[in-house]
This record gives sequence, C-alpha cells and structure tokens, in this order.
Amino acid sequence: MHRRPIRGRLLGALLLPLLLTLAACGGTTGTDASAAAGGAGGAGDVTVTHARGTTKVPASPKKVVVFDVGVLATLDELGVRVSGVPVVENLPDGLAEYATDAYPKVGSLFEPDYEKVNALEPDLIVVAGRSSAAYPKLAEIAPTVDLTVDNAHFLTSLRQRVETLGTIFGKQSEITRRLDAIDASVARVKAAAGDRTGLVVLTTGGKISAYGPGSRFGLVHDALGVKPAAGGLSTDVHGNAVSAEFIAKADPDLLYVVDRDSAIGQDGAAAKQVLDNELVNGTRAARNGKIVYLDSFTWYVAPTALSSVEAMIKAVGDSLS
Repeated sequence: MHRRPIRGRLLGALLLPLLLTLAACGGTTGTDASAAAGGAGGAGDVTVTHARGTTKVPASPKKVVVFDVGVLATLDELGVRVSGVPVVENLPDGLAEYATDAYPKVGSLFEPDYEKVNALEPDLIVVAGRSSAAYPKLAEIAPTVDLTVDNAHFLTSLRQRVETLGTIFGKQSEITRRLDAIDASVARVKAAAGDRTGLVVLTTGGKISAYGPGSRFGLVHDALGVKPAAGGLSTDVHGNAVSAEFIAKADPDLLYVVDRDSAIGQDGAAAKQVLDNELVNGTRAARNGKIVYLDSFTWYVAPTALSSVEAMIKAVGDSLS
C-alpha cells in the first residue's frame, strides 16, 4: 500500500489543529472566501443590467473592446483604457489617438472582425446603437453588454446605461456628479424654452430629413422643452424626408441643423448651401438669426457620450438666449 512521505504526514499533523481552530471559530464564509479571492486575483464579478438583460462581467476589466463611439468617449473621459476599437473616420482631436495603430482595430461599427476580437481575449465587450446587432455573436466570445440608449426616454435611459459603466469600472461617484449636473442644466434650459417652437433637420446628399419628439434628436423637445413646430413626424432613425416647403410651412422659431455629410467625412452639399433658399430664409428662425448649425460629431456620431449630452444641452440653451 502506498504511504505518504513522512514529511507530508508531519505537515498534516501540524496543520490539523490549526484547521480545527478555524472551524471552531466559524471558518471562512462564502462571502469572505469570495472577498479573499477578489483581493488576491481581482475585484471579482458584478452583474449589470443592460438593453439585452443582465450579464455577469468582471469588475474593472483589464481588456475591454468597445464598439460604440459614445461609450468610447465616455470611458476616455473617465480615464478607462480600452484594448480594441472599430475603425472610425473623422474622430475629433480629443479622440484622434484611437484612430492610430496604438489601438488594435476590430472591424467597423456595423461589421466586427470576430477573429480579431477573439484574438484579443477581452474580459468585456461593449456594443450600442449601430453595433447592437452584433451582440449575439460577440457574446459568444466574452461577456458583452449592450448599452443602446432608448431615444424615446433618452435621459432616463442614458442615466441607466452610464451608471452601468460606473458599476463596472468603479466610477459611480464621478458619474453621479455629472449626471446630476446634467439634470440641473436640463431644468434651466426647459424653463428658458417657454413657448418657442423648433424643428430639427438633418441634411445629407442635398436632401433634408426632419425629426420630432421621441426621435434620435428628440432631446430638444422631450427633455429641453422646445415645442415641436411640426407634428406627426416619425421616430424612425432616418427621420422624415421633407422639403424646403415643409420647413416654410412649419415656420419654426428655431431651426436646428445637423450636417450628416460633415459627420461622416463625405463630400456633399454643405447644410448651409442646402438650406439657402427663399423658402427657408423666410422663416422666423432665419429672420431672427436662429438657424442653429449643430456640431455633427456630438449630435450624430456620439450623442450618448457624457460630454456630448452636456454639449447638446448647452447648444440648445445658448440658442434660447
């Protein structure tokens, strides 16, 4: 019969009283064991709620792949480093480093390169908006969360999604501070809006689309209190195709303009050129110098970044002065 070496038997004899003493004192509970493991090997896991349900993810994950520019911008502002990003053209100066070779590229916002994602062995993958359709396949590679914001309830949904980031990366206090400041700014702008009417349009390829409450640009009406100059507009992501005649009939006090061609770096007729006609120039907005050309990156490319939301609220507030 095989017998343990004498050194092993002596060690066991020495350890037995210690183990019995620990057991008599209650031992180590499951919670304590988890905490000890977290302290030794990481911060443990957290379960977070997102647009697709709940997912258990590592707390403060080290390798993060991000497929949304708004989330990327927010993480950058919070000082969280990412390990992989999609190819995105025309990033502003503050995010230009993510277009360099310093950050591995993992496909595009719409078409992830699953092999490259898998090769990075990420601890967490984040999708949202344009990339949300890729969620099922990416979730097979690593824990994945979908932080898509519901435009119909923009600020409420935004708070939930950004708070999820705070939970994952331990940035709750900073996020709470900024979200509370956003709420205060919203209240001030809404009070200033009064009875003024507004219309949000997007120009691309010489064409015009209009957006109303509940749409991707619905923040102007839903949260900030600018009354819609036209009713019955679809909440579809592409808006409603309209003409200069439509804008003239709506006759808004404020005309907000997003130039999509500028946002995506395509050549095309600039928004000012598209809207420079007798019909638009006859509106109250034009006569009073209230055609407001909005920053295309902020409003079109990364509208859910914390800094974007802050800038969007300021832009509308400034237009009301």
